[in-house]
Amino acid sequence: MNSAVLAPFADHRGPLTVEDDFLVLDDPVEQADFTLPLTDDVAGVRESVLLVQGMYCAACADTVETALQGVAGVRSARVHAATRRLVLQWDPSDTPLSRLAQTVGASGYRLLPLKQALSISERLAETRKALWRLFVAGFCMMQVMMYAWPAYVAEPGDIPADIDQLLRWASWVLSLPVVFFASGPFFQSAWRDLKLGRIGMDTPVSVGIIVTFVASSAATFDPTGPWGDEVWFDSLTMFVFFLLGGRYLELKARDRTAGALDHLMNRLPEVAEQQQADGTFKTVSARRLVVGDVVRVPAGQVFAGDAELLSESASVDEALLTGESEPVTKLRGESVVAGSFNLGGPVLVRLSVLGKQTRFGQIVSLMEKASVDKPRLAILADRIAAPFLVLVMLAAAGAALYWWPIDPSQALSVAVAVLIVTCPCALSLATPSAMLSAAGALARGGVLVRRLQAFESLSQVSAVVFDKTGTLTHDRLVVRDWQRRDGVEALWVQGRIVAMAAGSLHPASQALVRHWADVAPAALERVREVAGQGLWAHWPTGEVWRLGSLDACGLTAADVPPSGEPSPRVYLADEQGWLATIELAEAVREDAAAAVGALHALGIATHLLSGDRQAAAQRVADRIGVGHVVAQASPEDKLAHVKALQAQGWRVAMVGDGLNDGPVLATADTSFALGHAAPLAQAQSDFVIQGGSVMDVVNTLHMARRTLRIVKQNLMWAAAYNAVCVPLALVGWMPPWLAGVGMAGSSLWVIGNAMRLTRAPNPSKG
Repeated sequence: MNSAVLAPFADHRGPLTVEDDFLVLDDPVEQADFTLPLTDDVAGVRESVLLVQGMYCAACADTVETALQGVAGVRSARVHAATRRLVLQWDPSDTPLSRLAQTVGASGYRLLPLKQALSISERLAETRKALWRLFVAGFCMMQVMMYAWPAYVAEPGDIPADIDQLLRWASWVLSLPVVFFASGPFFQSAWRDLKLGRIGMDTPVSVGIIVTFVASSAATFDPTGPWGDEVWFDSLTMFVFFLLGGRYLELKARDRTAGALDHLMNRLPEVAEQQQADGTFKTVSARRLVVGDVVRVPAGQVFAGDAELLSESASVDEALLTGESEPVTKLRGESVVAGSFNLGGPVLVRLSVLGKQTRFGQIVSLMEKASVDKPRLAILADRIAAPFLVLVMLAAAGAALYWWPIDPSQALSVAVAVLIVTCPCALSLATPSAMLSAAGALARGGVLVRRLQAFESLSQVSAVVFDKTGTLTHDRLVVRDWQRRDGVEALWVQGRIVAMAAGSLHPASQALVRHWADVAPAALERVREVAGQGLWAHWPTGEVWRLGSLDACGLTAADVPPSGEPSPRVYLADEQGWLATIELAEAVREDAAAAVGALHALGIATHLLSGDRQAAAQRVADRIGVGHVVAQASPEDKLAHVKALQAQGWRVAMVGDGLNDGPVLATADTSFALGHAAPLAQAQSDFVIQGGSVMDVVNTLHMARRTLRIVKQNLMWAAAYNAVCVPLALVGWMPPWLAGVGMAGSSLWVIGNAMRLTRAPNPSKG
């Protein structure tokens, strides 16, 4: 993106209020990066994918959606809280995008093009500020707790009045940075909601912080005044620290997601070798390429767009896009797709499709749409949150109004106690503390948890859907069997096969070399590899041998011994004809069958979705015991199959590793990606299995069920605590200091219960 155009936009740090700051979003060249037409009409509806800066929770997502509802030109607006993405359908004939961005800016948020928003500098600045707030709150909390501790353990009169007042003043000074710096996000969010006439999640938090600080300050300045002599600086700082800790963990999770997506965007090459009019090649920015350009793609490089092959042939790795386990040989005139690798020598291609219209771009767009769909639980939580927050505020205000005519000091004390008691500290820690403990235990076992909320979905799954290539199988071939011409010595042939295959990067050649790694290669004169025609070896005796497919070896089906079930095969021929047949197979992961059996024992159905051929997919399914197979499936087919299962009432977990699995990983109720998976697959998954063990899916399922049991226990405790303590606070029987102790005690109980999950998962207790 042009840095000069973005300069005023990127340097802005506050809420955007000047319309000119948004004009970059109306630039047609820049807009093409994040906007697609939904209709063929030039002036028709557009769909833009933008990132919302300044979001902290689901309530923020609802605020952005509400701000755009009813605005002229807006057809729909969907915000995904976890990824902070806004998918906006709008009509440019009714309103420019800059005006919509200004509307969102007026509500306190900021719309950014994805590439600008996902920049490393943006993420680091946000993370650094959050860490500083957490550090300040934690440091001040420890000091204030140290100064408050004597008041809790000393008998009346044990602490001299001047020392007691000194401790109060010290606590007040230490609370200032907590209130005026560390608590900034809560106040900003509450003020933003209040300007829109809403009560958000941070509104009671902010009121509690302000009331507690003001009342404690008044008691510090004038202990004999009408405000009383109670101070609650310890409760205040502890409360802020707990909440900021949760916010920081959420920010780090979002940062990991942004990094994975940023990596995905950098998958396509930044530069390309463009052919000039005189036939020479010039390295240019990939953004300057246009349809019709001729580009030279070196070996090991990625194709920048969908294109027509101009060279004689090319060996292309499309596994990331199609799920095919073997490289594909392309001949002159055939198409290659953006995002695939050129495995052979340099080739020439003529670009036919670029940008979001490529197959690569369509898969990314499909994933983005799937990732912003709100699950039912999120919608239900949004509906419950607002009435609950209103009730909390009314309870505190009602208690203060009731007690004010009786005793103003007691009224303030009761209001503060109610706000502290009803503080969602224990309730908010009930779920994340358990899930973070479980995530830590899984991380030590090699499973990275990317979205804590996925534990709930995983504990309820009734079907697990596997991708085949790279998930149930390794990304390599193995030799399953071989046969040779009668009278030919095995070791002699093996040595010549190894010598021929040693210099080739083709997966079949590498499988042969691995299988006969202990065989000494024979001496050969030279060997050459021709894409689509196999290997040609010239021996010192003058013989010429060929290794490859039937056609490459000049053979027909009648020239070779009859074969059994269909499988990949490599043939060897000398000048006399057929010499050997090597049968290959995909290397199935060692624990795949055990994992599938364990899932069946739990009553969970298993499905296999693959872009590979029916015979190859069925062969793997039979070996490991998967119940249902869908082969030759495109990304759209996979997505439709999972949606059909969900429509039938199944709770689906998806396990995949390819870019083509991105949309279905985002749509499934919960999802796993292997550690070597494509960045997009990891970005859309809930769990990343670092070691590639399929049994880790089963272990994570057991841990999810344990986690939900702990969460339910924590929620029951938090509910019981509030049911007992809130009435006591309302009638004035629980002073604020005791409310603070109760809040801390309930939080510690919740955390202690959650710590039981830090032990290694035990499947037997699943």
